[in-house]
Amino acid sequence: MFESIRKHSKIAMLVMFLLIIPSFVLVGIDSSYFSGSSPVVARVDGQDITQAEWDNAHRIESDRLRAQQPGIDGALLDSPQARYGTLERMVRDRVLQSAANKFHLQPSNARLASALQEIPEIAALRRPDGSLDAEAYRKLVATQGLTPEGFESRMRYDLAVNQVLGAVVNTSFATPAQADVTLAPLFQQRQIRVAHFKPTDFASKVQVSDADLETYYKANADQFKQPERADVEYVVLDLDAVRASIALNEDDLQTYYKENAAQFAGKEERKASHILIAAAKGAPAAQRAAAKARAEELLAQVRKAPETFAEVAKKNSQDPGSAGQGGDLGFFGRGAMVKPFEDAAFGLEKNAISDVVESDFGYHIIKLTDIKAARTPSFEEKRADIENQLRQQQSQRKFAEIAETFTNMVYEQSDSLAPVVEKLKLKLHTATGVTREMSAEDKGVLASAKLRAALFSSDSVENKRNTEAIEVGPNQLASARITRYTPARTLSFEEARDKVRRLFIAKKSQELARSEGEAKRAEWTKNPASAGKTLSAPVVVSRQDVHDQAPALVDKVLSEDPSHLPAWIGVDLGTQGYAVAEIARIVDTQTPAEAVAAQRREQYAQWLTKAEALAYYDWLKQRFKAQIKVPKPSTELVSAVG
Repeated sequence: MFESIRKHSKIAMLVMFLLIIPSFVLVGIDSSYFSGSSPVVARVDGQDITQAEWDNAHRIESDRLRAQQPGIDGALLDSPQARYGTLERMVRDRVLQSAANKFHLQPSNARLASALQEIPEIAALRRPDGSLDAEAYRKLVATQGLTPEGFESRMRYDLAVNQVLGAVVNTSFATPAQADVTLAPLFQQRQIRVAHFKPTDFASKVQVSDADLETYYKANADQFKQPERADVEYVVLDLDAVRASIALNEDDLQTYYKENAAQFAGKEERKASHILIAAAKGAPAAQRAAAKARAEELLAQVRKAPETFAEVAKKNSQDPGSAGQGGDLGFFGRGAMVKPFEDAAFGLEKNAISDVVESDFGYHIIKLTDIKAARTPSFEEKRADIENQLRQQQSQRKFAEIAETFTNMVYEQSDSLAPVVEKLKLKLHTATGVTREMSAEDKGVLASAKLRAALFSSDSVENKRNTEAIEVGPNQLASARITRYTPARTLSFEEARDKVRRLFIAKKSQELARSEGEAKRAEWTKNPASAGKTLSAPVVVSRQDVHDQAPALVDKVLSEDPSHLPAWIGVDLGTQGYAVAEIARIVDTQTPAEAVAAQRREQYAQWLTKAEALAYYDWLKQRFKAQIKVPKPSTELVSAVG
């Protein structure tokens, strides 16, 4: 909505890039930072960021995202990765703000006002006297989840940051020759022939004994650990559940219909034909006067013989869209035509012809040919819509009341969810094999990190009590309890025998495939002719087209020194086995079209700008001693918020 403020593409690109840059400087946790009431989680330029500030910032950010994207997965917002991302952004903001302050780059009020006026949505809120419609402005920025003060503060920050980074971003450049030389290897093609040694082809050659299996089991005990598991039951209170519990009476429905009859009614539509004598708004006065005089002549003609209107329009109208149809414009409602035309058309009686009507397009003669009156649907026709609207309104009002009851009951009667299910007519859900750690397969409320953490708290595990009411989404509360708990344990050898055997054979098959591949590579390097028909037909690969080859193989092929070609390489593909490739030659690439070459050079310039800006940003972090005092979580669950 406010993209127009960022007209300088390089600066916009850089700001977005910094939103997703890797983690900041990490150090061990220093206990001296935990002496206050709220632990210190980061420090920039001597100023602390506390746990409380971090929690509050993440809550605000999560609320903003939930408001903008009601369907967003709560697990993403509550994940450790998302929380850490918020902390990184806080550190980034502090670094850039410190730089703006130290370098005296804070924008003036005049600069802020100018920037605001560059946003079309805000400029449109100016009244004729030049004053700003304050209420409309407040509503506009509220769509971003901000107050006017908060929005202007963000604008000041963006302007200051742009000045901090502008010295680097605006002076970065790359010559066409530099871009072409640097990008050439990226688009290089090489011809190869490949032989694959697949583990499945060697599985039958693996000799398996009980002693081998027991040795493998003991050496890889971690592979046979079974995490703690729980069978759970849970209830969810959301607007749908509240809506289903609402009973509507006939009087309410009838009253709502009567009070809102006007909004149920359709809009009146009119059908008209017109004759247009074109005259642009900015045309000379003499030209517009001549056009008007011609329109007056035609008006006199059709008023004498109204039945000739269509014929006159075909011969004389200068509207190419309707002249061929005798000026027929079809049916239209209010708002479809320019204001003078609309006012005239909706002021005519059926079959009446208007006076000459002036618009920005020229001069019109309008004939109203039909009227389609607005129709109010009957109560029965709108019953379903009325029921839905009333249930929605009442459920919104009733949710807060029922939510309090839900919260109190799951806490006060913590040994069972049955009472709250019975009282609020909710559905009791069950799930088996729930683990403490979440996975990509988790769906619904059980994908909430908050609910999962509460479910596996010591009180819940040991006493099988209800969790407290957890907010798992907008207008959505849930409570769960464990019905059966199985602690984490390592499976015995006998329990895991089948898995041990499968993993042992897979491992040995990979080893045999690799051994055979390495031997063949050595043989073929000395005597290429001995490869015979073992190799595939020649194929040309590049980073843009791998031709169904494994990425690791293509990377190895394209990284070989071109001065040593032809060459033989071997690549361990893990569970996919081993590959041997003959790199025959470099294949000449076609010179790209100038438009493509220009696009590539522009992309290279952007990459270079990012690199230079990141290097400058790294210097700023060192200058202002940016430190994050908490460890970065693993990236197994990738957050999509930011």
